[in-house]
Amino acid sequence: MLRLSDLQAGYGGAAVLQRVALEVSAGETVALLGPNGAGKSTVLAAITGTIRERSGRITFDGRDIAAEPAHRIVTAGVRLVPEGRLVFAPFSVDDNLRLGAVRLKGQTKERFDTVYALFPRLAERRTQAAGTLSGGEQQMLAIGRALMSRPRLLLLDEPFLGLAPLVVQQIRAALEKLRAGGLTILIVEQKLDIALTFAQRAYVLIKGRVVLEETTAALARRSDLKDLYFSLSRS
Repeated sequence: MLRLSDLQAGYGGAAVLQRVALEVSAGETVALLGPNGAGKSTVLAAITGTIRERSGRITFDGRDIAAEPAHRIVTAGVRLVPEGRLVFAPFSVDDNLRLGAVRLKGQTKERFDTVYALFPRLAERRTQAAGTLSGGEQQMLAIGRALMSRPRLLLLDEPFLGLAPLVVQQIRAALEKLRAGGLTILIVEQKLDIALTFAQRAYVLIKGRVVLEETTAALARRSDLKDLYFSLSRS
């Protein structure tokens, strides 16, 4: 479904990504691992068109979207849940969700029903200002807002960062339901324990380059995994 080939990207003339290549098949969950500053979020920005300085091929469902603007990429079926949630604090939960579908045609009632069934806590707070929600509730809202566009590929940037273990379990359970329904997921994650049990394959990105690609089952069996991970980070 998604294929990156020779992807290069950066900011202000400074290169961040160096000929990155990765693939995500339909219905698959893939993790993108790496230390802070490795370029993981830049990969997601390049896919979604929110960074202009990019070259190479970004193929989604057989269509090269590397030169397309962000709104067309969303319409094609790609949606990002950014790190830090970035909810619209003064607006209600309902209004935040509605903004997720603002460029799309058709009735939204079914989409609201789907999100509220997935996250009942949001349904209880649908008229509440997003800025007054807990961190976990805001993360649920950020995911729900992305789902309002009915994405075929969901990009998650550190979705469990800073959340309590119970909230992590709740959000993960919701994501498992989405995956069981056929949703394709590319997740950026630093926590190896979560990534290796949630995703099916993983890429390790170091200093803007993919240095390792393996199934998560094979990675989890490596007794030297943590040593390998940190030795790659220092290389």
